[in-house]
Amino acid sequence: MKIKILFLFTFIFNLSHSQSTNSQIKNYLDNLNETEFSGTILIAENDKIINKRAYGFSSLEYDVKNKIDTKFNIASITKMFTAVAALQLYEKGKIDLKTPIGKYLPDYPNEIVRNSVTVHQLLTHTSGLNNFYVNDLDKIKNSDYQEISDFVPLFANDTLLSKPGTKYDYSGTGFVVLGLIIEKVSGENYYDYIEENILEPANMLATSEIQVDSIVKNKASGYTSGFGQNKNLKKNEYYLTKASPAGFYYSTVEDLFKFSKVLRNHKLLSKETTDMMLEPRVKGYNTHLGYGIDIDNRYNQTIIGHSGGWYGIHGELMDFLEDNYTVVILSNIDDGGKSGASQVADYFKNLIAEKGLEN
Repeated sequence: MKIKILFLFTFIFNLSHSQSTNSQIKNYLDNLNETEFSGTILIAENDKIINKRAYGFSSLEYDVKNKIDTKFNIASITKMFTAVAALQLYEKGKIDLKTPIGKYLPDYPNEIVRNSVTVHQLLTHTSGLNNFYVNDLDKIKNSDYQEISDFVPLFANDTLLSKPGTKYDYSGTGFVVLGLIIEKVSGENYYDYIEENILEPANMLATSEIQVDSIVKNKASGYTSGFGQNKNLKKNEYYLTKASPAGFYYSTVEDLFKFSKVLRNHKLLSKETTDMMLEPRVKGYNTHLGYGIDIDNRYNQTIIGHSGGWYGIHGELMDFLEDNYTVVILSNIDDGGKSGASQVADYFKNLIAEKGLEN
């Protein structure tokens, strides 16, 4: 009898807590306005959408408002697709995580990388490879890249930042190399592999790689403030390329929620491999990382997911594991960490997970 009473009390408490949280979420979204945030927000509880909103403009110059199904550039959230693809091929025995990449890319032009860097290191940003998007920004001609191999000359002969396996350095380059490996061992074009093995199984019909100069219905233009430094916004096409394994796919909040759900429910990877992906392996700049995914333990419950930030872009995919909330935020304006999408993300972290002391 005591057990039944305790169960009932716990159920009522949890229900009341959930209702209070959801009420606060609704109130926050009701009062958020387009001067504070431009983009879309989706909140789900127990894998059911409880709220979704759109704010601001997909085209400031033409006064076109964002809609809930507007496509946004998701920048580095793309890396989660690449990580899942690599782990799918690991499950099939086609990739060994601890073997130097020369096994798969015998002609890779940098001998040190070829003979010493492993897939494990690429997935955890410990390869010593740089982030070519940042380092070579002035060299990038944004319409020159059609295939993954087209990016290689931008970084193939760069000096390593550190000895492979010794230090965390966030690396877009490493994920492009992962894309080359995915192509080699699968026998497919990277974009086709992602479409067939991730986007289609997850029913992510609005997600794709889009050329910078493509005319696509319901796509948000990006506007950069120089990460909060400038009051006058500028369009961000100069800073973009076609999507690579490191970033710049376009998606919607609903599609990213679908991705989160199928990943956590072992529809893309086995439970064993999913658990391996979600195991904290290295300490990054702010959070711990698993394989291509952030494992944020700075709060009173673990938050997994990934952020995407670039000129005119800020996205967040966050799964709160204890309370079973998913929050997806996509914005077409960058910020300096205290406004816009950053402010919205911090609100949900504090509301749902109650911010604790940083590690």
